[in-house]
Amino acid sequence: MTRQKIVAGNWKMNNDLSETEALLGDLKNQVIPENVTVMVAPAFTNLYSAFDSVREDAIEVVAQNMHQASNGAFTGEVSAAMLLSVGVKTVILGHSERRQYFNEGSKILSEKVNAALENNMTVIFCFGEGLEDRKSENHFEIVKQQLAGGLFHISEENWSSIVLAYEPVWAIGTGETASPEQAQEMHGYIRTLISENYNNTIAERVSILYGGSVKPGNAKEIFGKKDVDGGLIGGAALKCEDFMAIVNAFE
Repeated sequence: MTRQKIVAGNWKMNNDLSETEALLGDLKNQVIPENVTVMVAPAFTNLYSAFDSVREDAIEVVAQNMHQASNGAFTGEVSAAMLLSVGVKTVILGHSERRQYFNEGSKILSEKVNAALENNMTVIFCFGEGLEDRKSENHFEIVKQQLAGGLFHISEENWSSIVLAYEPVWAIGTGETASPEQAQEMHGYIRTLISENYNNTIAERVSILYGGSVKPGNAKEIFGKKDVDGGLIGGAALKCEDFMAIVNAFE
């Protein structure tokens, strides 16, 4: 079964409007491989401008987060309907920084997943272990808990709207990277979990991205592993040349 290859650039809290326009302008001048889905996640303030800029190009604009409620007294938050109204149909949920700095746990994330799916959005669901969990060899259990708590309540039909992103927290912004063998080991384990909780068809169909200091120099080896379907890219996504080198890293 051929899975979707995806490279998604998570710009985090970087790039004002002019910087966003400049980077998108550079990306629009590149040749996007037909077999790779390219996504970028600018700041909320620049989502519509970004969507409008690339609406005719092979680049999808996605959101970095959203609130689980449809509306209400949630100052500073953004709903699924608001994202859809500016052309955004995909949202990143459960990023390690949301979990760590904003205390988002499985209950909130499961509610956010529900809200996104109810609005026919695609979810890039992030999860992964910290350094202590890896050192204590508890990483498989942590990943299992995060998937079970935030995602394994959804129906089989909803899996067509899910992209997974495994991000070992110890390898985000640290310059450390899980070896291609470590990435493959975990991605294979994730497929086994999905097969056990749903079925093998879903497990083989879902795209699983690796997120954790992917760079032009290591992307090809990581993407070459059979269960790695692309990357959720942080720092390297802020430079057109680096990001495109990663996009072009598939064999």
